[in-house]
Amino acid sequence: MKDEANTSMSSKYNPQEIEKGRYKFWVDGKFFEATGDPEKEPFSIVIPPPNVTGKLHLGHAWDTTMQDTISRMKRMQGYDVLWLPGMDHAGIATQAKVEAKLKEQGTSRYDLGRDKFLETAWDWKGEYAAFIRSQWEKLGLGLDYSRERFTLDEGLSKAVREVFVTLYEKGLIYRGEYIINWDPDTKTALSDIEVIYEEVHGKFYHMRYPIKDSDETIEIATTRPETMLGDTAVAVHPEDERYKHLIGKTVVLPIVGREMEIVADDYVDMEMGSGAVKITPAHDPNDFAIGNRHNLERILVMNEDGSMNENAGKYQGLDRFECRKQIVKDLQEQGVLFDIEDHTHQVGHSERSGAVVEPYLSTQWFVNMQPLADAVIDMQKGDGKVNFVPERFERTYLHWMENIRDWCISRQLWWGHRIPAWYHKETNEIYVGKEAPADLENWEQDEDVLDTWFSSALWPFSTMGWPEDTDDFKRYFPTDVLVTGYDIIFFWVARMIFQSKQFTDERPFKDVLIHGLIRDAEGRKMSKSLGNGVDPMDVIEKYGADSLRYFLLTGSTPGQDLRFHWEKIESTWNFANKVWNASRFSLMNMEGFTYRDIDLSGDMSLADKWILTRLNETIEQVTKNTNKYEFGEAGRYLYNFIWDELCDWYIEMAKLPLYGDDEKQKRTTQSVLAYVLDNTMRMLHPYMPFITEEIWQQLPHQGESITVAAWPQVKTEFHDEAASNEMKRLVSIIKAVRNIRAEVDTPMSKQIKLMIQTENEEITAELETNRHYLERFCNPDVLTISTSVDAPDKAMSAVVTGAELFLPLEGLIDFDKEINRLEKKLEKWNKEVDRVQKKLANAGFVNKAPEAVVEEERKKEQDYKEKQSKVKARLEELKS
Repeated sequence: MKDEANTSMSSKYNPQEIEKGRYKFWVDGKFFEATGDPEKEPFSIVIPPPNVTGKLHLGHAWDTTMQDTISRMKRMQGYDVLWLPGMDHAGIATQAKVEAKLKEQGTSRYDLGRDKFLETAWDWKGEYAAFIRSQWEKLGLGLDYSRERFTLDEGLSKAVREVFVTLYEKGLIYRGEYIINWDPDTKTALSDIEVIYEEVHGKFYHMRYPIKDSDETIEIATTRPETMLGDTAVAVHPEDERYKHLIGKTVVLPIVGREMEIVADDYVDMEMGSGAVKITPAHDPNDFAIGNRHNLERILVMNEDGSMNENAGKYQGLDRFECRKQIVKDLQEQGVLFDIEDHTHQVGHSERSGAVVEPYLSTQWFVNMQPLADAVIDMQKGDGKVNFVPERFERTYLHWMENIRDWCISRQLWWGHRIPAWYHKETNEIYVGKEAPADLENWEQDEDVLDTWFSSALWPFSTMGWPEDTDDFKRYFPTDVLVTGYDIIFFWVARMIFQSKQFTDERPFKDVLIHGLIRDAEGRKMSKSLGNGVDPMDVIEKYGADSLRYFLLTGSTPGQDLRFHWEKIESTWNFANKVWNASRFSLMNMEGFTYRDIDLSGDMSLADKWILTRLNETIEQVTKNTNKYEFGEAGRYLYNFIWDELCDWYIEMAKLPLYGDDEKQKRTTQSVLAYVLDNTMRMLHPYMPFITEEIWQQLPHQGESITVAAWPQVKTEFHDEAASNEMKRLVSIIKAVRNIRAEVDTPMSKQIKLMIQTENEEITAELETNRHYLERFCNPDVLTISTSVDAPDKAMSAVVTGAELFLPLEGLIDFDKEINRLEKKLEKWNKEVDRVQKKLANAGFVNKAPEAVVEEERKKEQDYKEKQSKVKARLEELKS
C-alpha cells in the first residue's frame, strides 16, 4: 500500500521510460499466475500459439492485446485467471527456414541426417522462442509463464499419440493411396485448406485422340497437357448419343501409343466441352474416382519435385512446366493438338511456399471426417454450443463442417510429431501404438510427421495436461474464450472443436471472438511484396506499447478488418499524454494527502457530484462493452470521460477549491480527485497497462499492483441525476459563451456583460448557486441571472435548455451578420422539429420501438420546439 501521493511525477510523458522494467515487476510478483484458489471462479484462455519461425507481426499484436485486455479485466473482477502461453512448432514453415539456413552454410538436412537436423531445428526453436517472449514482454502480455507449453514438448506429444492411436483403433484414421494436394517445392502433402486458389490466365488445349482401327477421332481438352502421359482411359456419358457407338472401343494415346478403353460414366458432363474427358487416375481426384469405378491403371508421371519421371518417356527429367511447352510443340507437329484457347481459371497454390499445387497419387494417412463433423454439427444445436462473436461466423463454420472432406494428416517432413506407426521389415504388418513395438529391431517407423494442425487442434486441452486428469484440466477446461482471426476458422477453430468434442465430450471454449485482418491505410493486405508491413516493435519504440494497444483495441468492431494509420497511433499517444498530464497536475495538488485522507462524506460541489455520477455511468458502460468484446465502444466511453469530462471540465473546475482558502472544500476535492483517478486508472488498465500502473503507483492506494486491484464498481450513493442535469446546463452555457466570443474574436481575457434569462426561478436559483463557475469560465464584468432580463437591441444570443443568453456587443459585431446567424439556427431547428415530428407520427415506430426510445424522441421534440421558439422570437426582436 502506498500511503501518500507522490507529487514529483516526471514533467513529460515518456513511454519508453515508464515501460522499462515494469514487465519484470509484474512477472517477478507472479501477478499473472493462476492460483487455483477454490474461493475464486476460474477463467481461462489459451493463447493461439505463434509459429517459432520469426517475429510476431501486427496481427499477433492485435490478437494478443485483445486476450490480454480480457484476462486483465477478469483478474481485476476477482476471477482466478489462467492465460496460458505457448508456441507452435509449425512443421512446414520452420523446416523450410532451417533448411534455408543450412543451404546458406553449404549443407543440407540429408547431409546432417534426421537426428542432427532435429537438433538444429530445436536450436532454432530456442532462439526464436526467446525472441517471441521478448515481444510478448514489450506488449505487456499478462501470461502465466509457469504453464508455458510447446506443441512438441513431451506432454503434448503424449496427447498427440493418444489421439492418433485412439482414432486409428476406432477406424477414424486410415492409410491409403489417394490423390492428395502435393507441394513440389516443400515436397510434402497439404490439406485442402492449405491450398489457396488464385485466378490464373492459362490455356485450354484441344486434342483429337484416334480410335484404334478406325478413321474416327474423339476430341478432348485439358489445361494440363503434360498429364496426358498418365492417361489410362477416355470417359463419356452413357446417355450421350454422340458417343454411344464408341463405348467399349479403344483409343490410342498420342506420343505414348498406349491403348485405352472408352468408358461410360455418369460423372461426365455432356454439356462441358466436347462431352469426352481424358482420365488420368494418378493426377486428378475426379479421375481417381472414375478409375476406381472402372478398375483403371494408375500411372504416375511426375517425381515429388514436379519433374517428369520414367513413365514420361522422352520427357523424363524435364520440369512439369517445361514438359508442357515441349509436349504442346510435339502434339502440334503431329496434328493432334488443333486449338489453343485462352482460359482463365482458379489454380491451387501452396499456402506455405506459393508453388502451384499438383494433384498427386500418394500413400498417406487420413482422418475420416464425417463422424467427427456430424458430432459437432449436433453440438451446435444445443446449450453446449460454441458461441461465435460475431454470430455470422457460425454459418461459415457450419458450412465447412457440412461439406467436409477427409483430412490428409501425413507430411513428408522431419520436424514434427512422427507418425506412431511401424512397418514390420519382413511381413509389412502395420503396428500403431502409443509406444514403439517391444522388438523394435524388426520394425521401421513411418518416416512422415503429422500435419502441424493435428497437434494444434488439441491445444485447449492438451496444454492443461490431458490425457491425464490433472488439476488444471479439471479446473480450467473448457476454456472461456478463444480470440483469433477469421482466416483460420477452418485451419484451427473447427479442428479444435471436433477434437475436443471427440476426446473430452466438451466444447473447447465457450466463446470464440473473431477479428479481421490488419490492412494498410489504403485497405491493402500487408505483405512483403508490397513493402507495406509494419513491425509492432517499431511502433512501440516510437510511441510506446500503450499507444499501440489502445489503437488496436479501439480501431475496429468484432469481425471487421482494421486499417493501420500512423496518425491514429499518434492520436492515441496524445490521449496517453493527456492522461499523464492530468494525473501529474492532480498529484501536484495532493501534497501530504494519504489514502486514509480520502473522505467522500463531506459537502460536495456540483462538479464533484457530477464527476462521480459520470464515473458511475462510465464504469457501467466500459464493463458492459468489454464483457461483450466491444472494445471500440468501451474505448469511446473511456476516451470521452477522461478527455472531455475529467480533464477538460472537472480538473479545471477543481482548481477553484484547490487554489482557494477553504481547506475543508480542498480536502473534499482532493478526495474526489484521488477516488476518480484511482477508478479511472483501473478501468483504463486492461487497455493501457503500463501508464496506468505507473500513475496508480503514484496515487494513494492499497495493494501491490493495479493488475490485482479490484475492478471499479458502480456506487449508487454517488449517482446524482439532478447534478448531472445541472452540470449539463452549466457546460452548455459556458460553451455557448466561448463560441460567441470566438465568433466575434473576443479573447477570454476581455471581460463581457452576460445576461441569462431563465425559464423559471428554480433554474435561476441553480445558476446562482453555481455563479462562481460562470464567473470563472465566462469572465463577465456584469452577470445577470433572472427569469426576466431586458435584452438589449444589439446583442449576441444563444439558446440552451432552460435558458437564453444575451451578450451585449454594441460595436463589436456586424448586426446583419447576427440576423443571418440566427436565421441559419432557425433553419436548423425547423429541420430538427420536422424530423422528430415525422418520426413520432410514424405508427410503426411508436408501436414497435422500446418505450424508452419513443420517450427520448418526445423529449427531443419538446427541447427542439423550445429552442425553435426562442430563436424565432429573438429574430423578430432584432428585425423590428
